[in-house]
Amino acid sequence: MAITFEPLHPTFVAECKGVDFSKVPLSDEDLQTIKDGIAKYGVLIFRKTGLDNERHIAFGRQLGPLDDVTPYNALGRKNRLAPHDELFDVSNLDENGNLAPATGTRAIFGKANALFHTDSSFNARRAGLSLLLAHEVPPNDVYGQIGNTEFADSRTAYADLPEETKEKIKDFVVDHTQLHSRRRGAPNEPLVWEDRFDPAKGPISKHTLVQTHERSGRPTMYVGAHCYRIEGLPLEEGQAIIDDLLKFSSQPKYVYSASWKQPGDLIMWDNTAVQHRAVQGPVDGKFRRDMRRVTVHDDSKLCRGLNGDDANWRVGLP
Repeated sequence: MAITFEPLHPTFVAECKGVDFSKVPLSDEDLQTIKDGIAKYGVLIFRKTGLDNERHIAFGRQLGPLDDVTPYNALGRKNRLAPHDELFDVSNLDENGNLAPATGTRAIFGKANALFHTDSSFNARRAGLSLLLAHEVPPNDVYGQIGNTEFADSRTAYADLPEETKEKIKDFVVDHTQLHSRRRGAPNEPLVWEDRFDPAKGPISKHTLVQTHERSGRPTMYVGAHCYRIEGLPLEEGQAIIDDLLKFSSQPKYVYSASWKQPGDLIMWDNTAVQHRAVQGPVDGKFRRDMRRVTVHDDSKLCRGLNGDDANWRVGLP
């Protein structure tokens, strides 16, 4: 069966059909077809893949080197998915597989996931492709769009920016830190305002704002909730510019809301071309949601931003 792509949005996102994941590792031909698809669409949705942990990891490894340092082992904490350190736990479950409280530390920090962002932009080496696989999803009739993952088309949004804005931002360097997004996601939680979580004191990852997306050759802006400040500008002025760009790029015409219909659904996206966010709501903490992500390191010339070719630090937060 030939691999095909069904566009789901006028400018990006497609459902990829015809992939037999029981045959992972995939053939070179099928793999190249998928690579061409992700370069074009930025987001690919695969339904009912039947993938397990091992084949999920093996498929990711075919796409490039994997990030295998989870926040859990970076902090010396138990990882419920061990020994699969290549799997990032995106669930609402605790280390023993039970439903985690909706008011705990992890839930507080997790509120930032509802903001549009790019995975691992705060690390020494950023994420390229993210492959998120559903193992357990809440009932669709309960969740509706709550529980969806939304994507924003950064390439098309950049193309639509006014020319004067493009000229203004063309040389900007932006400092990224996860601490900033955690404060933005839960501004009323005292925990995130503790001195130990001050974004000005934590690790900073530096990236140019305007970039060329290497897989497609299209210009884009590398922006998201982890963007803390613009170098050379007063903090408030830089953050106002970042906020304006985030608002512009997350207009409804640039956004697609992807649903999770059943276990086995897989969504793959290119963090250097799109932003994403989790749609949260009042039912969070009431239904189990077991999602596991394989993260493929970016392999472009900009993979380490301005952090240095030998930079290898990895941020770990609750």
